[in-house]
Amino acid sequence: MTDPTDPTNASEVTESTTPADTAATPGPSPSPEDATPRPRPRPGPKPGPRPGPHPRPSELPPVPTPVPHGDPHQFGRIDADGVVWLKAASGERDIGSWQAGSVEEGLAHFARKFDDLATEVEILEERLAARSGDPRKAQAAAQHLLDALPTAAVIGDVGALEERLNLIVGSADEVADSIKSERDRLRTEAIARKELLAAEAEEIGADSTQWKAAGDRLRAILDEWKTIKGVDRKTDDALWKRYAKARDAFNRRRGAHFAELDRERAGAKARKEELIGRAEELSGSTDWGPTSGKFRELLTEWKAAGRAPRDADDALWQRFKAAQDVFFSARNAATSERDSEFAANATAKIALLDAAEKTINPASDLDAARREFRAFRDKWDEIGKVPREQMSGLEGRARALEKRIRDAEDAQWQRTDPEAQARAAQFADRAAQIEDQARKAEERGKAKDAAKLRDQAAQWKEWADAAASAIADR
Repeated sequence: MTDPTDPTNASEVTESTTPADTAATPGPSPSPEDATPRPRPRPGPKPGPRPGPHPRPSELPPVPTPVPHGDPHQFGRIDADGVVWLKAASGERDIGSWQAGSVEEGLAHFARKFDDLATEVEILEERLAARSGDPRKAQAAAQHLLDALPTAAVIGDVGALEERLNLIVGSADEVADSIKSERDRLRTEAIARKELLAAEAEEIGADSTQWKAAGDRLRAILDEWKTIKGVDRKTDDALWKRYAKARDAFNRRRGAHFAELDRERAGAKARKEELIGRAEELSGSTDWGPTSGKFRELLTEWKAAGRAPRDADDALWQRFKAAQDVFFSARNAATSERDSEFAANATAKIALLDAAEKTINPASDLDAARREFRAFRDKWDEIGKVPREQMSGLEGRARALEKRIRDAEDAQWQRTDPEAQARAAQFADRAAQIEDQARKAEERGKAKDAAKLRDQAAQWKEWADAAASAIADR
């Protein structure tokens, strides 16, 4: 130990040399004007992804709140010779000498060195509690400090520091195992998520024909894929190849589909141009009925032709529709003219019917009625067609007029029917014959037979009277 009376060393402080001293205050001992400790930078956590929340090992307490070193007189002293003593549980030990100032300044100096050592311990505790970095590196650093603690030139609660360092050394393995287990779990979950996404992409790539929805889903899968971390490179590369292969397969099928669709639309365009040519040829026709049918057939073929390219389909339809409009406008104009003519015909036929229904009377003069009806029918046919909606009613009235004449003719024929008259005469003759037989039977004394014959004669007479009455009623 340096002699404090040596004038060449009057301004120096001598201390025991330890690894902790070297880490805390490298170089020569500080002079009195350096008594205030300099703040030390505290390293933060290493960059990169951090694992999620985990339960802290049962042996590792929460990170203690840093406390001041307290009264250095509680943990050390400096004697009259400048020897610095640390008060420990096992007794006092010499940790160096102080010749650079007052006793209070010396105690404060060694207390600050204790604070620096405690700060290093706190940093290790925080890293372990935050599960950042390698727990075994923290363990090694704590063990290094623990090994140097018995010779550390500091004044403070060294026993408490020793307990904290022992706790770090003892719990680091468990924290390391926990971190590894958690990383393995997260890796397994990440692999499972990417496997599900790869399988979904393969399903889409194999058979989906919902081109837009499937394409959007593949892009969403890629976005989600990028957020999944923690998979080892080998596994990640294998899963990525599955996704990329499925996406390429889908893109090839989609490309082939739209290429075929382009070919079909080109064919549809050529087919529709042909139909337009045929429609334009028919647009000037005045053969209204057959040409209307042909336009309906062209429209059916148009629908069956499919869609042409988007930029051409609407223009093609306008051309086709223009050809139709030319024909149907002309037909509608002709139909309007015809409808006017038919309406005038209907008015004429109504007047003709009204007059015929008043003048034609077959009951009074059948022959005259026949002549008048023939004249009526000639005028009827000469007038011509009427609107479709009036045709049935007018024809019904004409048929009713004709039926009146036909019924009168039937009645007249029945009144002059020779067969009916002959039947009436036969019934009367038969009745007379049976009455004669009844008279003869009674003359022979056969009264019973005569009665039966009279009954038969009465029946035949009744039939003869009914036939004669029928003829008269006609």
